[in-house]
Amino acid sequence: MLVVKDLSKSFSSASGDVTALNKVNLTVQTGEFASIIGKSGSGKSTLLSMLGALDIPTSGSIEVDGVDIAKLSAGKQTAYRAKKIGFVFQHYNLIPNLTALENVMLALEFGGVPVKKRKARAEQLLTDVGLEPDEQLRKPPRLSGGQQQRVSIARALANHPAIVLADEPTGNLDSETGKKIFDLLHRLSRSEKTTILAVTHDMDIAGKTDRTFKLKDGKIIA
Repeated sequence: MLVVKDLSKSFSSASGDVTALNKVNLTVQTGEFASIIGKSGSGKSTLLSMLGALDIPTSGSIEVDGVDIAKLSAGKQTAYRAKKIGFVFQHYNLIPNLTALENVMLALEFGGVPVKKRKARAEQLLTDVGLEPDEQLRKPPRLSGGQQQRVSIARALANHPAIVLADEPTGNLDSETGKKIFDLLHRLSRSEKTTILAVTHDMDIAGKTDRTFKLKDGKIIA
């Protein structure tokens, strides 16, 4: 379970302090698929960074299965990201000179999976997200946007994460491919009992998740 309590984040700028998040509270159950919507500048990306331990809150707590990740040491936060969190980025963030298979195997290496098990696990994940064997051996420039996003999802799931954080996972895709990616995430949240939080501008997608949180000016308003 993910429990966020009174989470705030402020930044200093030349014109004064800027509050990106203002006492955000939310709870997401294990295996739930939730979406986060809001206009640009509402705090969505900041919230995702906090949940993924990529940034430290000014105040408040983020509890994952009873552990406040905001209070972990830098080393333990790195381990948390490697083993508990899967990231799906809008722009895929794949390593261009590695094949799809190698991109997923690299995530498994970071997760501490024994070398003998990495290839089989990566192949299975890529098959599960719909990549054919020959496509798994292609480098990102030779894959379509939809295929690259599938690789990104497979990579995110490599180490059986408790939570998948997806930043506009369908933002660069056509509507048909975007629907397939959404359906894939929804199916995985059920089959793997993975908690998924997706930041999206697509109201059609947001309306089909288990729950939708709306951010405005750093606050949850719905």
